[in-house]
Amino acid sequence: MVTSRWTAAPAQAATPRRRGAVLERAILKAALEQLSTVGWNGLTMEGVAAGAHTGKAAVYRRWPSKEDLVADALQAGLPRIDAAPDLGSVRQDLVALCRQARDAMYSRPGSALRSVIHECDTLQAERFHDVIVEGVVEPMISLLREVINRGIERGEVRSDAANGYVYDAIPAMMMYRSKVCASEWSDRDIEEMVEQLMVPLLRQTGV
Repeated sequence: MVTSRWTAAPAQAATPRRRGAVLERAILKAALEQLSTVGWNGLTMEGVAAGAHTGKAAVYRRWPSKEDLVADALQAGLPRIDAAPDLGSVRQDLVALCRQARDAMYSRPGSALRSVIHECDTLQAERFHDVIVEGVVEPMISLLREVINRGIERGEVRSDAANGYVYDAIPAMMMYRSKVCASEWSDRDIEEMVEQLMVPLLRQTGV
């Protein structure tokens, strides 16, 4: 039997058109991927649309500006640390908590957030202030407060250590090393920071 050279190509199934929340999740995910790979300065609405396999108009209908899109993407995607470690000592708890914070910082959403913090100018950064404070700073400080108060109850930590300066020490140090020094946090770095900075800061007087 003779077959024709001009056989028809098999029909491809049409990609179902996404709408509503499904499409919005795809766009937000694409925005985080763009931020974590090309950074804030390299992110474009066109690139996000391509990453989400949709049209640019679909992005602009929901988010009129790059800042609006990124704020919602960060809010939806930031990793959460749900509970403070309880390993029996304040030192172990702080090391475990810092490791969780480090892993969140270097996750895809964490990398996206760092690109915003590092690359945005002052006016742009103001747009993300509430997202960063409510999504990152306040939850971390709440967990540190829980760890330190538990240490006070066990008699490991001096009672006046439960204050804002102490709570700020770890987040400030981790962000300083990441942003200003552009260095990553190894397990050893975390252990040394807790041992050399936090343990002396928290230790009971005379111990």
